[in-house]
Amino acid sequence: MSAALPEKFDVLVHPARELRGEVRAQPSKNYTTRYLLAAALAEGETRVTGVATSDDAQALLRCLRDWGAGVELKEGDAVIRGFGAHPRPGVTLNPGNAGAVARFLMGVASLTEGTTLVTDHPDSLGRRPQGDLLDALERLGARVHSQSGRLPVTISGPVRSGLVEVSAERSSQYASALMFLAPLLPGGLDLRLTGEIKSHAPLRQTLDTLAAFGVQAQASDDLSRIHIPGGQAYRAGRVTVPGDYPGSAALLAAAALLPGEVRVTNLREHDLQGEREAVSVLRDMGADIRREGHTLTVRGGRPLHAVTRDGDGFTDAVQALTAAAALAVGETTWENVATLRLKECDRISDTRRELERLGLHATETADSLTVRGAPRIAGGVTADGHGDHRMIMLLTLLGLRADAPLRITGAHHIRKSYPDFFHHLESLGAHFEYRPTEHP
Repeated sequence: MSAALPEKFDVLVHPARELRGEVRAQPSKNYTTRYLLAAALAEGETRVTGVATSDDAQALLRCLRDWGAGVELKEGDAVIRGFGAHPRPGVTLNPGNAGAVARFLMGVASLTEGTTLVTDHPDSLGRRPQGDLLDALERLGARVHSQSGRLPVTISGPVRSGLVEVSAERSSQYASALMFLAPLLPGGLDLRLTGEIKSHAPLRQTLDTLAAFGVQAQASDDLSRIHIPGGQAYRAGRVTVPGDYPGSAALLAAAALLPGEVRVTNLREHDLQGEREAVSVLRDMGADIRREGHTLTVRGGRPLHAVTRDGDGFTDAVQALTAAAALAVGETTWENVATLRLKECDRISDTRRELERLGLHATETADSLTVRGAPRIAGGVTADGHGDHRMIMLLTLLGLRADAPLRITGAHHIRKSYPDFFHHLESLGAHFEYRPTEHP
């Protein structure tokens, strides 16, 4: 994103006639944060090639520096000199609004004599629940002080090895936090994931990250049992971040909604990111998407039709796919997506309200969202971005297909996961105006 943009801005999205060109997918946010943390937990120097430049990645790098890691950015890479199993104690870390980052750090914090995590986003991350993870750490012997299971949180070790249960009902991130901790404990951990496991794909990404850094782990097929032996060390070296499917899902959906031809490169065919499923969902809706190696080509403008899908495996692509659903024939339902209510905003209720603001019909249940497609979107209104990067992506895509410009408040929050989102769309032919705002 251009440095000339205001620190805080609304965006005015102009309708687009077509999208055409090529974009290289940004580096994966999820893999970037995992690789950076694992690099810090290694002793020695690791080069993480092609790191994301999102707010989440910057928040983690800031926290790792505060904990004593050496951090140097070189030509899109990050060179990390790790602190191993000994992060600096007595430090206060601020992960900003990065929920996964906060949770990963909480697990590692139990290696210290005391680490406090705070946030300057009390109405977003400050309201998100951490109790399931904190309870598991306490059962391992950690001393925990929190605000009813929410930030600010202070965690002190040591913790013991052995068997521990952790709920996976609300988020897989709690289990991932314990997985990063486990190999550095003398006897490791036997994890038992309780409840209906949400978001299997991120758990597999964590296991994949451990393997990339030389850590052994065994998991049952359903991931309800994970054994990580203790006394291991993260191995320093070099790793390369793959392309980001959650953000690219928005590019692919935009390309499907408008005439033209768009190529998105740097997207591996065999990838553990659950949002890779967005490709098949768009195909099932009627989009013309073809793959050649790591490149996806979308020939846009074809009629789309509704689908009903279990969205739990691709939750971070649901908002982008909802834009396609809003202009498809019929009613699309995303089932089993209750975890969307626990993101930067309530991505079920808030999405329904924004769609209704645009004249669309949507309904919800506790764990589903249904959208009735419409042939056109009037536009000409101001939509609330809700401080949520995924919501901003959804509204931007709808604005590209609207009859009149659509203003989105707080569009600067796109930086959380996809700083170049507007720039990438502009390179394909979209037109935006950026208006300074005091919107938080």
